Amino acid sequence: MIHRTFLRGAAVIALVAASYLAPQSAGAVQVTAFQQAVAESVSSDDQIAAFYRDRGFEPIWTGGTEADLERRTALLEALSMAHYHGLPTSKYNAEALLSRMASVRSGFDRGSLEVALTDLYLDFARDLQTGVIDNPRQVSSHIVREIPRRETSYYLEGLLSETPRAFLASLAPQSQEYARLMKAKMRLEHSISHGGWGATVPSGKYEPGDTGAGVVALRDRLIAMGYLDRTVTARYDTSITEAVRVFQESHGLTVDGVAGGATLEEINAAPQDRLKSVIVAMERERWINLPGGLGQRHILVNLTDFNARIFDDGKLTFETRSVVGHQDDDRQTPEFSDEMDHMVINPSWYVPRSIIVGEYLPKLRSNSGAVSHLEIIDSRGRVVSRGQSFAGYTERSFPFSMRQKPGPKNALGTVKFMFPNKYNIYLHDTPAKNLFSREVRTYSHGCVRLNDPHDFAYALLARQTDDPVGFFQSRLRTGAETRVNLDQPVPVHLIYRTAFTTAKGDTQYRRDVYGRDATIWNALSAAGVEIAGIRS
Repeated sequence: MIHRTFLRGAAVIALVAASYLAPQSAGAVQVTAFQQAVAESVSSDDQIAAFYRDRGFEPIWTGGTEADLERRTALLEALSMAHYHGLPTSKYNAEALLSRMASVRSGFDRGSLEVALTDLYLDFARDLQTGVIDNPRQVSSHIVREIPRRETSYYLEGLLSETPRAFLASLAPQSQEYARLMKAKMRLEHSISHGGWGATVPSGKYEPGDTGAGVVALRDRLIAMGYLDRTVTARYDTSITEAVRVFQESHGLTVDGVAGGATLEEINAAPQDRLKSVIVAMERERWINLPGGLGQRHILVNLTDFNARIFDDGKLTFETRSVVGHQDDDRQTPEFSDEMDHMVINPSWYVPRSIIVGEYLPKLRSNSGAVSHLEIIDSRGRVVSRGQSFAGYTERSFPFSMRQKPGPKNALGTVKFMFPNKYNIYLHDTPAKNLFSREVRTYSHGCVRLNDPHDFAYALLARQTDDPVGFFQSRLRTGAETRVNLDQPVPVHLIYRTAFTTAKGDTQYRRDVYGRDATIWNALSAAGVEIAGIRS
């Protein structure tokens, strides 16, 4: 494996790099040959060409100075660590790089190698900082976030302005989440290399008091995964019950201490599959590796976890259950980031066009009095009489919009939280409170419903009023639709993680409810990412 072959001490790598690229003589012919090779190699990339032109075509990798040697060494060291970041090690091909260094015989060879090293560095740096997958939207049309790509000059100038090792180390996400995911990856790889988690548990239902071979298999599996201390019990006792409860909680399952169908399915998941989830999560973390971070205060909605959270200075300060879009392709909640700048208390619900023509128009065609809780509005904002027939309208020709007035039965409940975006996605209350007790909560048309919207509002308003509860309730009591601006807009990140960590370092897993992670893994695998050294 490449990462083991080249995971050497810094001194050894430095010696190899130095011996391969000894200083060249300063003869005019060699300098010209070097410059010619560089100029030819960068002619298709304006930014790299401008960089070398501004330097008078001086090398940054292949020269004989201590600075060149330091950069070569730092790059080789960084490439040797690519595996630990879940990157495609074969893509960077350190063996071929060292071989090419050894074959340099002329100034032209050295110039060609100089640009090849720059191209390799930029490729690796971008993969490490903002992801291997250049355009996630091509993998899934529902991943519509803007990837925070940096300019070529950022990488080249940064390498020269800072210590090369420090700059390369700064490229990977600096979040605690990324660091914990790296540790989770190493733990899983260690487990896989030592045989995994043993035999799977036979299907069935196991509960406190049970005995038999299935209980023993369950016990052994829980021990291997680290949820149960070593024990020889053959009975489903309190220790196994508690271990199952902890497992259920960490996998988003109903916590009842009984190992039934859904729980056994997650218990029997292979460590290789969990490792894929972690590697995909690391890639996703790179997609939100924003220059300024996620925000001192920000809202994080993990679609697979069915929770919305507020973080302040990196600490979780508020959490509530959520309902997200249905699995149907046209109802899935997309992934993107934006800024919440206001809330609307006692909101009207303006029905999306897709729902009007897809769900309500067919009813109106046969009965003009259908869906009577909604007003039909013309282009001038006037309420249309239900006395007319709608039978002649098609999806294309129906000229009206529809609105539900504020009230206790409004589809948006009593408050909605707006981060204006072209996808018409926002967070809101709902009268359908029963859905929050479900294990899988994919019921909306795409927006995110909150279980505790008033408390969510209080948490947001606490930064701009001494009495957030009184402020909110006084406006709620009027029954009038009221916009309340946030003094400081709050970044909102709609993410999708089937593997994520807690502040204590525990790894949590969730179902791939939209199938997006499986698709992303296939793309990463096609790019050369490996599981335990074996392409899948």
